[in-house]
Amino acid sequence: MLIEMIPEVGLFALIIALLMAVIQGTVPLVGAATRHPLWMAYARPMASGQFAFVLLAYACLTASYMLDDFSVATVANNSNSMLPWYYKFSAVWGNHEGSMLLWSLILAGWTFAVGHASRALPHDILARVLGVMGLVSSGFLAFVLLTSNPFARLLPDVPADGSDLNPLLQDVGLIIHPPMLYMGYVGFSVVFAFAIAALLSGRLDAAWTRWVRPWTNIAWAFLTLGIALGSWWAYYELGWGGWWFWDPVENASLLPWLAGTALIHSLAVTEKRGAFKSWTLLLAISTFSLSLLGTFLVRSGVLTSVHAFANDPSRGVFILMLLGLTVGASLLLFALRAPRVGQRVGFTGLSRDTLLLVNNLLLVIMTVSVLLGTIYPLLLDALGLGKISVGAPYFNSLFVPLTVLLCLFMGLGPVSQWKRTPARALWRHCWPSAVLAVVIAALVPLIYRGAWNPRVSLGLAAALWILLPMLKGLVVRIRQGTSWRAGLRRLSLAYWGMLVAHLGVAVTIIGVSVVANYSIERNVRMAEGDTATLAGYTFTLTELGKRRGANFVADTARLEVRHQGQSQGFVMTPEKRLYLATGMPMTDVALRPGLWRDLYVAMGEELEDGSWALRLQYKPLVRWLWLGALLMAVGGLLAVVDRRYRRRRRSAHHGAEETPA
Repeated sequence: MLIEMIPEVGLFALIIALLMAVIQGTVPLVGAATRHPLWMAYARPMASGQFAFVLLAYACLTASYMLDDFSVATVANNSNSMLPWYYKFSAVWGNHEGSMLLWSLILAGWTFAVGHASRALPHDILARVLGVMGLVSSGFLAFVLLTSNPFARLLPDVPADGSDLNPLLQDVGLIIHPPMLYMGYVGFSVVFAFAIAALLSGRLDAAWTRWVRPWTNIAWAFLTLGIALGSWWAYYELGWGGWWFWDPVENASLLPWLAGTALIHSLAVTEKRGAFKSWTLLLAISTFSLSLLGTFLVRSGVLTSVHAFANDPSRGVFILMLLGLTVGASLLLFALRAPRVGQRVGFTGLSRDTLLLVNNLLLVIMTVSVLLGTIYPLLLDALGLGKISVGAPYFNSLFVPLTVLLCLFMGLGPVSQWKRTPARALWRHCWPSAVLAVVIAALVPLIYRGAWNPRVSLGLAAALWILLPMLKGLVVRIRQGTSWRAGLRRLSLAYWGMLVAHLGVAVTIIGVSVVANYSIERNVRMAEGDTATLAGYTFTLTELGKRRGANFVADTARLEVRHQGQSQGFVMTPEKRLYLATGMPMTDVALRPGLWRDLYVAMGEELEDGSWALRLQYKPLVRWLWLGALLMAVGGLLAVVDRRYRRRRRSAHHGAEETPA
């Protein structure tokens, strides 16, 4: 009997969580406005209670999946008794209702973390921050309860078994990609709440900036990893070897990442120089607004994608209203209150301040370009003005030159000085790196392929221009110590974080340049005993067979692969699966990964004579895309764990101190 009541317990917990979120979003804000300490004190316990009850609701939904309770509609529509337990666990968020509950849980978790990690903040600031996050939570919990109830029942017509999880989602990618992406999306709500609190209080000082920067870095690192995991998942799961397709759903995650990258650099200037305050606030509002826009695109039903679960117009209208209210109210507040927190700080035409400003402008232009290319076709369709398709040619024609310009200023930024940089000193530092970058970038394609490729050379030159001046600057800093060891000890983790993150950008650019221009693909027809060659590798199909999985049957192929000049080879075993509950076919590719290249084999369709269509691909440096993203995320997190930085954050409310930018 208790087991049968689990969904009702979860629904009741969600209702209590909504009530607590409403109290959290109103009473502390009124208390901060009226300077009422008791009302402000409601913020932290309400945040803790809201998190506890949302967690209870999520645990109840998870239990319904694990216990195969097909009386719950989401379980019946997205699970099956034959589904392995780990896919049942991830199926909780493999649908619209469950994914929005996960979103609400992560938002409540961020709120709980802020409440307990920000005890040193002034009470009025903390009350405003948690109050704003409570309002955001109220909107999402109301959305879940009113339009996307994950505990809706199918009584009395309970199916004997479930419809199964979409085979595309039966992968480890579903287990780790959405939670990581949501951690980034929702994490920017913290930065948004701090920005609104600064506007309400009229205070934006160095202490405020030091509290915001760690939360920004953590959210940005999670979003970076989430995007990289999504790219990796698409690469090996969809069977065509692509890692980015400029799909609207992919763009929905890229938009807040671009704005968040600009925000990180703007915060550095605000903390170090007290400049860009209004710009920082606007970027904080814009980054979270773009996260909400991504939610609207994916959850409203305006897109048809494996990522987009909702198809109920009422859900789209609700999210659109939530988006409009949040963005409209915050921008109105910004327009009214931003002059109170702004501050004029001077700097000359050539300085780190200027270079970071230019980089921020380029990032904003890139964001707007992606936003227009994503939204414009949807607007035309919604207004009945026709259907158009905006694809890779549009995005690449804008993104590639803007990225090259961004790299140009990225190479100069870390080696320039705040406020004023002598042009002659900057030239002396950078010209050897510029010459070396151009020479190496021109020679590598000639050595690697025997022919010059301007696109590859441009990408290599841009990446090397980021790296070489930065490495030279590192050597100069180390030499300033009494010894190499002393010089290394003088460098903070925040500085190392900047180096590692910029290294990650360079590594990703190299990977993109090489794999986009040097990939090789062959579509072949093979039967047992047939051989095909690709990029110096020989593929021999030695066996065709069948295999039974937990909830699918599969046609399998066994290929022996050997590189020219090597006596030993290896085996690759791609599959073509048919899922029993849905009758949906799926390709399970065979990958031979490596730091310098991937070999990729995907099975197509069986042909009339018993042979199979196979796709063979050679992907040089494709792993560098995700290695670079990992380095970026690590760089973003290094500043958070810097001991000096954390020590100064703890004492931020005692006065402004200077921290490394």
